[in-house]
Amino acid sequence: MRLRDLLPGKKVRMLDPHSVGVVDRSTVHFAQPLLLQSGVQLPYFQLAYETYGELNEQRDNAILICHALSGDSHVAGYYTDDPEEKPGWWDEAVGPGKMFDTNQYFVICSNVIGGCRGSTGPSSLAVDGRRYALRFPVITVQDMVRAQTYLIQHLGIQTLFATAGGSMGGMQALQWAVDYPDRVKNVLFIASTPVSSAQNIAFNEIGRQAIYVDPNWKRGDYYGSAKYPDAGLAVARMIGHITYMSEYSLESKFGRRLQARTDIHYTFDTEFAVESYLHYQGYKFTERFDANSYLYITRALDYYDVAQGYGSMEAALERTQADFLVVSFSSDWLYTRDQALTLVQPLQALGRDVEYHHVEASFGHDSFLVEVETMNEIVGGYLTRRYAALRTE
Repeated sequence: MRLRDLLPGKKVRMLDPHSVGVVDRSTVHFAQPLLLQSGVQLPYFQLAYETYGELNEQRDNAILICHALSGDSHVAGYYTDDPEEKPGWWDEAVGPGKMFDTNQYFVICSNVIGGCRGSTGPSSLAVDGRRYALRFPVITVQDMVRAQTYLIQHLGIQTLFATAGGSMGGMQALQWAVDYPDRVKNVLFIASTPVSSAQNIAFNEIGRQAIYVDPNWKRGDYYGSAKYPDAGLAVARMIGHITYMSEYSLESKFGRRLQARTDIHYTFDTEFAVESYLHYQGYKFTERFDANSYLYITRALDYYDVAQGYGSMEAALERTQADFLVVSFSSDWLYTRDQALTLVQPLQALGRDVEYHHVEASFGHDSFLVEVETMNEIVGGYLTRRYAALRTE
């Protein structure tokens, strides 16, 4: 405990033996160009990342966790010892004795290219010293993965024990196995899809349109302005947030409960608790996310098709050498069981080792974050078995 923690009235966070505790975010700058799938080159780039646990002597216990649309490199732990600070976005999964056991594994998470939490994106400075804004090239999930290979090389790791992620993170985890088959031993593909559907693209487009029509967006050139397109970004987040939940979770959490009143007032003010919740989620999001990054990352989601560049899904998957854990959830209407099976079935036909779980869960797409006990049994158990097998090879 630090000396200042002993001062009268000083609140400190209770020691949790299963937490990674206070962590630091690191940034690595790459002076070499990054060739993107569009054919455009970024002259240089940087990635923000965090690591947890220790890399073993064999350097074969590294797991790369890939984040989803609204995530970043801060997957676990805290930046300060303030007990009011919220932990990383998957804190319940990463730490000593947890699903991604940091007593056993060296866990890495980086902010994606195109993001706004330390990695190069539209809010970064270009060569001319001005913010990229919409001059930033369009990026893809494949580009995110290509950038991550530089980081993994920087960390001195040749082969990843596993790539893992939910939603867009699952796409990245899969793409690693396709584009760099000899560098991944296991893929954890959770609540995701190998190809974005028309419905997925449609929801993303509604969110982008909400940003476009915000007068403060100024075609992306709002950096340095007094006002940012927060209203549009908040609406985009509200739309997205609804797709992450389920009818059951919304109904059980809110129903038709009124917000801070007992009678309907017959106005357009906030009447229902679910309205207030969405408003809070939307505007809270604007405090940590950039509207242009939202445009770029959702576009990358639209473009995602694991077959891109390989002619067919089968041809792409034939390149893989990894073993797979695939998990879908019954109430997830964003990335469905059928979409998961479009990956599972061709992998099985190719003779790949695939373990598939369809989980009965009520919390929609967010189930992979909420169903901690079930996920620990499925994912933690899978990793334990695979790591034991690796040690006996």
